[in-house]
Amino acid sequence: MGVERVQTIASLSNNLGTIPQEFIRSEHEQPGKTTFHGPVPELPVIDLANPDQYQVTREIVEASSEWGIFQVVNHGIPEEVVKEFQRVGRHFFELPQEEKEKIAKQPGMKEGYGTKLHREPEGKKTWVDFLYHNIWPQHILNYNIWPQSPPEYRKANDEYCKYLVPLVDRLFEYLSTGLGLEKNVLKEASGGDNMKMLLKINYYPPCPRPDLALGVAAHTDMSTFTLLVPNDVPGLQVLKDDHWVDAKYIPNATIVHIGDQFEILSNGKYKSVWHRSTVNKDQTRMSWPVFCEPPADLVIGPLPQLVSDENPAKFKTKKFKDYEYCKLNKIPQ
Repeated sequence: MGVERVQTIASLSNNLGTIPQEFIRSEHEQPGKTTFHGPVPELPVIDLANPDQYQVTREIVEASSEWGIFQVVNHGIPEEVVKEFQRVGRHFFELPQEEKEKIAKQPGMKEGYGTKLHREPEGKKTWVDFLYHNIWPQHILNYNIWPQSPPEYRKANDEYCKYLVPLVDRLFEYLSTGLGLEKNVLKEASGGDNMKMLLKINYYPPCPRPDLALGVAAHTDMSTFTLLVPNDVPGLQVLKDDHWVDAKYIPNATIVHIGDQFEILSNGKYKSVWHRSTVNKDQTRMSWPVFCEPPADLVIGPLPQLVSDENPAKFKTKKFKDYEYCKLNKIPQ
């Protein structure tokens, strides 16, 4: 018996006008009850083409410290490259189910096509199917679990990486110099050229009760940081000042999430952002986050340059794989 995918459940649910009980969040999580509609500041938007690069650094540091998330425009990734990258990902989810199942995620593996199978502590499920695979560095790529259709899938991903990798390096430099460090320090502390980039394509089909369900429950990312492009269907929400606020969709922007490893390395100066995904009644929402992760055996802790008697270490030092194990299994760090 195959796994029941959310895409299939959505087709049945839309005919019935209701959703299965295990997708109905408890009241303290339901978007219909917990989304803040008052006046709130919008996510910081930073223009990387600003000739005053000192100002850009300052804006990134401020956004990373106060929000843990920001959007960048004029980031150097051509619009047509992003559109093609999104097109091939969307094509995969529109394939017949048996085609998608050919690259289904296997037990114990991170990469592949899947649905979140294990229920959360309250017995709830999330309204999303996904595809995971590494996209950088090239020597770790396993093309066997990449979609074979459309045939342009690999080329589109390679082209996206050609522009994404320099953007990642540039953001590392801004975030490093913003802490008063040499521009290469944060990247080296995150694994240097051995740092992995893991793509996840999230597919959130239409949901007849978007007020009750979540596409992805509230969480912070384990990464150093995450770079995400969404489609034009809104759904990203950010926890700011104890309120869940909507992230405004900005065409051609890339969203940058500060992750747990940057919060640790910066000794709390940069904030790992709590975020979640809502779903839409009539439209399919999709997002393409790329998680920048240290190698599994790399030891991560607060940078010695940022620790002092006045500012002691706020986090334990441990291998990334041990951090990941504790977080996934909800073991205190």
